[in-house]
Amino acid sequence: MQSAGSKSHFVQANDAIGDFLIILAVALAVVMVAVQLHRGDDFLRIAEYALLLLVAAIPVAMPAVLSMTMAMGAKALAIEKAIVSRLESIEELAGISILFSDKTGTLTQNKLTLGEPVVWRGAKADDVILAASLSSKKEDNDPIDMAVIKALKDPSVLNAYRQIAYVPFDPVLKRTEATIQDATGTQFKVSKGMPPVIFKLAGLAGSDLAAAQKVVSENAANGYRTLAVARSDEGGRWNLLGILPMFDPPREDSKETIARAAEYGVKVKMVTGDDVAIGKTIAKQLGLGSNIVAASDIFTGDVGQTEVPMELARRVDVAEGYGRVFPEHKWAIVKSAQQLGHIVGMTGDGVNDSPALKQADVGVAVSGATEAARAAGGLILTAPGLSVIIRGIEEARKTFERMMGYAYYRVAMTVSIMLFIVLIMVIFAAPILTPVMIILLALLDDVPVMLIAFDNAKISPRPTKWDMRRVLMVSSLLALIGVVQSVILVRYLHHHEHFELEPLQTAMFMQLVIAGHVLLFSTRASGFFFQPPFPEWKFFTAIMGTQVLAACIAAFGWLVTPISWGLIGFIWLYNLAWLFVIDLLKVAIYRHFDKRETGQVTWKTWFRALDPHDGRLGKYRTER
Repeated sequence: MQSAGSKSHFVQANDAIGDFLIILAVALAVVMVAVQLHRGDDFLRIAEYALLLLVAAIPVAMPAVLSMTMAMGAKALAIEKAIVSRLESIEELAGISILFSDKTGTLTQNKLTLGEPVVWRGAKADDVILAASLSSKKEDNDPIDMAVIKALKDPSVLNAYRQIAYVPFDPVLKRTEATIQDATGTQFKVSKGMPPVIFKLAGLAGSDLAAAQKVVSENAANGYRTLAVARSDEGGRWNLLGILPMFDPPREDSKETIARAAEYGVKVKMVTGDDVAIGKTIAKQLGLGSNIVAASDIFTGDVGQTEVPMELARRVDVAEGYGRVFPEHKWAIVKSAQQLGHIVGMTGDGVNDSPALKQADVGVAVSGATEAARAAGGLILTAPGLSVIIRGIEEARKTFERMMGYAYYRVAMTVSIMLFIVLIMVIFAAPILTPVMIILLALLDDVPVMLIAFDNAKISPRPTKWDMRRVLMVSSLLALIGVVQSVILVRYLHHHEHFELEPLQTAMFMQLVIAGHVLLFSTRASGFFFQPPFPEWKFFTAIMGTQVLAACIAAFGWLVTPISWGLIGFIWLYNLAWLFVIDLLKVAIYRHFDKRETGQVTWKTWFRALDPHDGRLGKYRTER
């Protein structure tokens, strides 16, 4: 447990954004300081400019906004019967491409039905069921134990025996064992467990072993799990009594849930300790694929706790499910997928699942899981089956869409403000914003934006992830558009309206407040701003309320030099006009990056991105 674990992609994204803004702020500060020193400005004035730039560079509310967005996502998931124990699990859940799922109780009903016992060497069917019942413990409520005891024709027969010692099922030894005393005081031992383990215990070899294995194989081919049962004789030697077939039917919703997962780009792979043949039968019924392999055949040596050899990782990746899985294999299966770049989900319920649950990007402790599994998992299900996870993926992707929209907005707006401040400083040798305006701008921009956690969002049809290269490049392009927008306005006001510095500062403060939220309405969705999903009313009201407050600050001169209502209205119309320009360019940029990811970029991509017919109209004209 202590050696397992992976760094959250959310933390990595925050670090990358912070590093980018810090490096950019330092570079711009060096340029600005060099220019001001060249002009002979005094040290205190230069320090004020540098402080102004650094305050503008720090997105102080970003961690709070993203955390609140995830918290609201966690609340929505709780309604869907999925409790989030780590907020970062929401972001990871939106991006999982592989979900490793336990079979018993998750894909199947965990309602075992006992078939007709296959007796061995003169034993009777009742003897096999009795010995299996004696090696069970009713108080544990284990599904296998309960199914065996329920199969007794007369449960009162157990009253004639006393269980002196009991060794519960061990995930490594794969069997139970009990020391029994009968009514005459004679003691003997009984054991039940996985057939290979019991066969070895009973010393089967040669034709006897082959015959017993054939029985197991035939039952496995029909989807039956098997338990072998043995009893010790007076000399302490173990003798095989028989084999018990057991069937655990698939859950009624499993096949549909797996198909829905595939529609969302999530590959479900079964992980089971049962034989490969059983796994193949269940996988066929659920549409999981037929390439089910034995984990013990892949991981033949000692499984370490650092890295998995890439050759083994690739063998794990091509398989569609895994049988004969031991506890140490689960961690290696998860680690293999992560090494190949997958964001991985893993379900489990037992103590032995804990390292794999902690290692997975999203460890899912299923309904009825042990405390150890719950502690290791980032998501705890309170309802059985996989359908809860699929509903969780849908909600997580909505949450991630909100987070991405805010990240684009925040980085773009921060870069835009920094570039604009330095550019105006270089041109006019004076700050375009006062320190008070910077503080007001930060509050008015970010405090209402926290309500983006309530915003409407679409569900991505494929796994989502933080592509920081794309985030930073797209945000920088949007920032440059914002700088052009603001520079045009300041040039117009300065040269054509002959504004002095103080009212010009207030006008540009108003411009940046309006431009920021106009940009947010564009970045909150990948499509055009006038297309669904539309802004949620609480989010929209908070933004509009902030704009009214900013207009009152500018008009009444609260902490700033006042400007006219007419100028405020003009700035609003100016930004609304730019909204269409920004949105058109944003859609073109997004489509360009989408096509580049699929290798479809040509020199015509940018022009085709603006064509609603995706270039077909241009192709028609060329042919004509």
